[in-house]
Amino acid sequence: MDLSAAKSSLWDIIDTRKNELVGLCSDLIRIPSENPPGNVDEIVAFISRFLAENGIESRIVGPSPAYPNIIAEIGKGPALLFNGHCDVVPAGDRARWNFDPYGGEITPTTIRGRGTSDMKCGLGAALFAMSLFAREKIPLRGRLGLHIVPDEETGGAHGTKWLVENGYADNTRACIVAEPTGSDTCEVGQKGQVRIHVTAEGKAAHGSIGNYVGENAIMKVVILLGRIGELRSMKGTYSESQAQVLIDSKRIAQEKLDRPQVGDVIDHVTVNPGIIKGGIKINMVPDLCEADIDVRVPIGLPARQVVARFEEILRQLNLGTMRYSFECSEANFTEVTEPLVQTIVDNAETIWQHKVIPAYQWASSDARYYRLRGIPTLQYGPANTPGIHSYNEDVDIEDVVNATKIYAATICDLLG
Repeated sequence: MDLSAAKSSLWDIIDTRKNELVGLCSDLIRIPSENPPGNVDEIVAFISRFLAENGIESRIVGPSPAYPNIIAEIGKGPALLFNGHCDVVPAGDRARWNFDPYGGEITPTTIRGRGTSDMKCGLGAALFAMSLFAREKIPLRGRLGLHIVPDEETGGAHGTKWLVENGYADNTRACIVAEPTGSDTCEVGQKGQVRIHVTAEGKAAHGSIGNYVGENAIMKVVILLGRIGELRSMKGTYSESQAQVLIDSKRIAQEKLDRPQVGDVIDHVTVNPGIIKGGIKINMVPDLCEADIDVRVPIGLPARQVVARFEEILRQLNLGTMRYSFECSEANFTEVTEPLVQTIVDNAETIWQHKVIPAYQWASSDARYYRLRGIPTLQYGPANTPGIHSYNEDVDIEDVVNATKIYAATICDLLG
């Protein structure tokens, strides 16, 4: 089969084998791979068997046996790479689920369970699409590659980041991350992040005289948190080629999140003090308090500028002994003029028969590691947004089938 005939033929095959595709996704859901704790051995073994059964050679690599990454490829030359993670967030309180989160239940229209949207059904679609090219022996002008990683939900340091830093993404022309987007958008940019850890020191004393004696470390952190919201006034700058994507992204955020001015989440800094720890007893003046602050940084604003503004606030407050450390990752994007973006959009609009909009995202994923290495990267995958990182997660079967068709068509177009 040559690539000129492959696209429509593959769509027919996917329709014919829809139950097999849905069953693969259900099987992935039924294997718990919560992170934390991060035990993915069972699902990694399952995926490795699937690849072998479909004639695709794969191997396990990683910084240690605790972090097994699957890499696989078909063909030779510059690669079109698919990335997916096999870990999921914990199911949480089982009493709040209307179904077994690890039952992999298939209804007439949906697949149910933890990880259906984020992102085992996107992963299943990518695996199934790749298997078709191997089984049908479709010739490729280039290499079709796959990275399956174990730790995206905890930052990706031992997964995608490690793979990129150790050469496994070299000679890659483009990357598709099968993370959830839904049918009407594809993600072409993400905010960066600054994680700030603050430690305030005080002086212990009896709580009954705390207003006069001692120094309350908790109050020092409270004073800082009272000012930290000033970072939210910082915003990104965008080029002319990014202007329409920014407009669309702010509108999409406004529609999906439905809160006053929530569209600003795209191009402004956001600040969330996520953890605060201090004190050991109610009647003691606490001499130590720690806080962790999650700051998201828009495209067009260097993370170091945000850190500099934070440092300026600290100097102005002059709170005495207060230490801080930070970790930064820059905002990242792919130009909408890249062939990868245009190809995904064209194929998705053909399949769905509605407009598909490239947009920036307010969160982040492993896509950043490829983009920061100069690899055009796009995120597209099946999703029902309400259940992601929440309860009663599911995904529409139609979305999974169509995502598989879009992946297969894009492989034909970019490797043909």
